Amino acid sequence: MARHSRTSQFDRDWRALTETQRKRFLAVHARFDADLVNDRRFRPGIRVKGVQGAPGIFEMTWAPDGRATFQYGPAAGDPHVIWRRVGRHAIPSRP
Repeated sequence: MARHSRTSQFDRDWRALTETQRKRFLAVHARFDADLVNDRRFRPGIRVKGVQGAPGIFEMTWAPDGRATFQYGPAAGDPHVIWRRVGRHAIPSRP
């Protein structure tokens, strides 16, 4: 099982999402987690890539205009993901 933590900015972003957006993020998050835990490459539909100009920060696509940024936490046992931002496409400009 992957471990997750969130920044306070992620929590603020989360509250601004609609219920439909939250459900969509959680559905993609489940597949993201499965790939992460099973040491597989992330499936193409999720699209995980590094954020330009922000070393160590990645973005995950969860909808046509939905992005979430994250970084990996300390490597000790299970994978650890720190969620930084969630929202529309523009969030990677402030990951």
